[in-house]
Amino acid sequence: MSERKCCPDGSCGLPRRDFLRLTALATIAGPVMSVARLVPLEKGEARSLLEKGERTFYRGEDLKFIGMPVGGLCAGQVYLGGDGRLWLWDIFNQIKLGTVAKDIPYDGGSINALGGANYVQPPTQVHPFDQGFAIRVDGKVRKMDSTGWRDVAFAGEYPMGVVEYRDPDSPVAVTLESFSPFSPLETDDSSLPAVVMRYRIRNAGQKSATVEVAGWMENAIGLHTVRPGEAVRVNGDRKARGNVQAVFSLKGPEREKIDPRPKIEIENWTKPTFEGWTVTGTAFGTGPDKGAARSFRMEEGDSNVAVDARVGKLVSREFKIERRFVEFEIAGGNHPKTARLDLLIDGKVVHSATGLQSEAMRLDKFDVAAFENKSAHLEIVDDEKGFWGQITVGRIALVDVPSDTLKERTDFGDMALALIDVPSRTHHSYIADKVENVFEPNDSTGVASGSEFPIPYKYPSAVLGRLTIQPGEEKTATFVVAWRFPNLTLSRIGKAGNHYATRFASAGEVIDHIEQHERALTEKTKLWRDTWYDSTLPRWFLDRTLANASILATMTCVRFADGRFYGWEGIGCCDGTCGHVWQYAHSVGRLFPSLERSVREMADYTSGVGFHEDTGLIDFRGEYGFGYAADAQTGYILRTYREHQMSPDDGFLRRVYPNMRKALEYLVMQDADEDGILEGRQHNTLDVDLFGPSSWLTSLYLAALRAGEEMAKETGDAASAKRWREIYERGARRFDEVFWNGDYYIHRLIKEEHPDGMRIGNGCEIDQLMGQQWAHQLGLGRIVGESRTKAALKALYRNNFLPDVGTIRKIDPRGRWYGMPGESGLLMCTFPQGDRKDILGEKPTWASMYFNEVWTGQEYQAASHMIQEGLVEEGMRVVKAVHDRHHPSKRNPYNEVECSDHYARAMASHAAFTAACGYEYHGPKGHLGFAPKIGSEEFKAAFTAAEGWGSYEQRMTRNAMSASVTIKSGKLRLKTLSLEVPQSFKGKVRVTVAGKALTAKVTRQGKRTTLTFDASITVEEGEELTLSIPAS
Repeated sequence: MSERKCCPDGSCGLPRRDFLRLTALATIAGPVMSVARLVPLEKGEARSLLEKGERTFYRGEDLKFIGMPVGGLCAGQVYLGGDGRLWLWDIFNQIKLGTVAKDIPYDGGSINALGGANYVQPPTQVHPFDQGFAIRVDGKVRKMDSTGWRDVAFAGEYPMGVVEYRDPDSPVAVTLESFSPFSPLETDDSSLPAVVMRYRIRNAGQKSATVEVAGWMENAIGLHTVRPGEAVRVNGDRKARGNVQAVFSLKGPEREKIDPRPKIEIENWTKPTFEGWTVTGTAFGTGPDKGAARSFRMEEGDSNVAVDARVGKLVSREFKIERRFVEFEIAGGNHPKTARLDLLIDGKVVHSATGLQSEAMRLDKFDVAAFENKSAHLEIVDDEKGFWGQITVGRIALVDVPSDTLKERTDFGDMALALIDVPSRTHHSYIADKVENVFEPNDSTGVASGSEFPIPYKYPSAVLGRLTIQPGEEKTATFVVAWRFPNLTLSRIGKAGNHYATRFASAGEVIDHIEQHERALTEKTKLWRDTWYDSTLPRWFLDRTLANASILATMTCVRFADGRFYGWEGIGCCDGTCGHVWQYAHSVGRLFPSLERSVREMADYTSGVGFHEDTGLIDFRGEYGFGYAADAQTGYILRTYREHQMSPDDGFLRRVYPNMRKALEYLVMQDADEDGILEGRQHNTLDVDLFGPSSWLTSLYLAALRAGEEMAKETGDAASAKRWREIYERGARRFDEVFWNGDYYIHRLIKEEHPDGMRIGNGCEIDQLMGQQWAHQLGLGRIVGESRTKAALKALYRNNFLPDVGTIRKIDPRGRWYGMPGESGLLMCTFPQGDRKDILGEKPTWASMYFNEVWTGQEYQAASHMIQEGLVEEGMRVVKAVHDRHHPSKRNPYNEVECSDHYARAMASHAAFTAACGYEYHGPKGHLGFAPKIGSEEFKAAFTAAEGWGSYEQRMTRNAMSASVTIKSGKLRLKTLSLEVPQSFKGKVRVTVAGKALTAKVTRQGKRTTLTFDASITVEEGEELTLSIPAS
């Protein structure tokens, strides 16, 4: 194997020297103490946690780290800064590690982007090209950012960012609403490669004001790969729907009309050895690997850090330059000085190339026309011992005409800028040394529409408009920035493309679409935002649980041209929509279920991608392999049932059921005696195999068996339903016997047989009952008894929730920094019985450093389970700790880091929201239910279903309970509705839809009241279902 593993031997974010330092420290750590002693007995009052609160505006220093993703889903990554400026612009299909790839010094070592560099030292605004907006009033120009106004305030209400601009010297006040259209279930309309910048301008003065507005942008097409002489940038006009757009493109030079000579192959790496090359060092091994020279050669037992640290060189024999270009494939780390391909003539380097921090091969070339007939040789050098210390070189040839075309480059495409609701004009002829020039004609430059500029120049163009605003009046100026870069290429997968590029032929067409549907798209985005925030739940909780849906609008997530959704674990980290990470994420499945269904149908259950037809195994990294992971395999089953529940009918389930059945049977094969307890090798999200029964993984297994049983029943497979139920019951009966230690649930460690396995043992581990949390989400009932479940969660909170996560490092200094000293969090695993050293041993496995870390996705998982079980204060405190760690005064509130930025596991936050609502849903059965855990006497919150979304509200008085389901978008088909109703409310239930009375059968079981309608009903958009139950 040559593929880079995910985080072996601590390499996720820790350079080798730092990992070895921390490992050594761990072996000589002082006396082991119980972390529980570090937790204060008094946790404080819950009242502030549960207060509704109000929208918060941030100012001053609190603005500098803010980066709200405001582009469309799976369309790249554009941030809205706290001052309203757009930044980052990661839209060019560049696969890099982290929002900003960097190493920083910390605690005597260094941390890179995977280890939390952007958490420890959050990036401020990065502008790869100049772009902005401004207004001119009474001759004064003000940029729409922190430099133009005395008071700038930001409020985040994802998917919309609101920025207020105020200045006592300005006759106008401006409020920006920045977003890309966003509406749950409407995946295509929410996946536009564009940002809308809607400026509401209010005349606060006493006289009429003429306001000029301008937006400008440099031409950045070809920003990353196009070199001088390869192309020119073109700025032009595009007229559409009555307005004019400034459009930005790239134009290649006219190809010389030559008769190309045949290609001369220098190397194709098909021989078993490096015949013809001189080899030094150990980095490249003894021969080519998979048709390339690779300095990263992972063998069994190797670690990333060890392989990266190897050095070596390959030197070719001399050859004559007989064509115009040396063309080659190259990949690897971005180290121009230490990991590179050099071309030498007369002993001097005349050309050099390096990787782009990616294993995906790119085609590159050296222009050697000036060296015709000279003797040359190549050197492939790996002197880099640190992170991504590797280089890969594929085929090499001499050619007259390069094989690649400009149109195949990752950053080939176009962009456009328009003002869509105000008569506008473009300006291509200004000098961009000061913003005032945007508003002034300057024909002396001779620059007009269609002008061409050589690389590397990025000349700007602007779009301008004028409004007259009366005193007290408000008008809007809406700009749209759009892009289209179709060429997404991934290692192993190849040319995947971007789905949005199949819908629009140009960025201008994207703007046309938004302009044509602007009112509907804007109103629907605002309607969702308003529905989400029109809630009795705490404002901070609403902010935090929806914020991670923005991960869909980052480079963690893409959507291939064929419609398949694909994700890394975090930006650039760990390929293959990793099953043991993505099974925590619930935002996608609840907000845009069609994306999750595409993964099940096009990857997990597709042969040649992740699915093994002969066994039912699903590789937990899809095309990238890596085989069986117990948590991932169970997660595929559970997510299949979730996706079925979020479907309008059983079509999806029937399509995937045959392969789902095989996948579940593969799990059963791992339970050799079919006693419902997993015991053998269990790979998992901790990256090291676990051996012996684990309550965490067995609870997931039991939940998967229950989900399989329900799916079997719905498809008429009675035999499988019966079989899986029987295995489940055997495991459920023995669960406490095997895993309960008197305080919480554990891992039964077998360290003698597997000394190198993951050791949790008697540790108090955060995911110990994750299967029960999943079972609650899917309406599968209890798999673990209620009383001990609550006791275990209380123990988890008591032992693992620290007001200062830094204190654990005094016991064991290892681990990455996703929570800083002084910050609160729920640790992954503690050893409250004082047996840490006995369990972990003198030299703990590298992955046990994870125990000292806080992973927000795990915290949300545990918190949502606490809330589900009625431990509301504990669960809310855990979520609030995450929220406080991401206060904008500290770091970007929209970037939860774990082994890279915008980590997918963080989308577990949506489970905390549904837990607070007591939400349950089954689309094909037409079932909806609520049992609010917070403020049940007066409760209101948003919900999503298979075909629509809306709001649920309930009120209780001494005499009656009333409830309503209002559909804001789409429709809701219902057969049954379940609510938690006090047992004293026994009066006749009255139900109406759109004002018309309905009849329903009422069934009461304890506090649960279920209404079964005589026939399936449909609540249409704009309609309301109401229900009232008197006390008697």
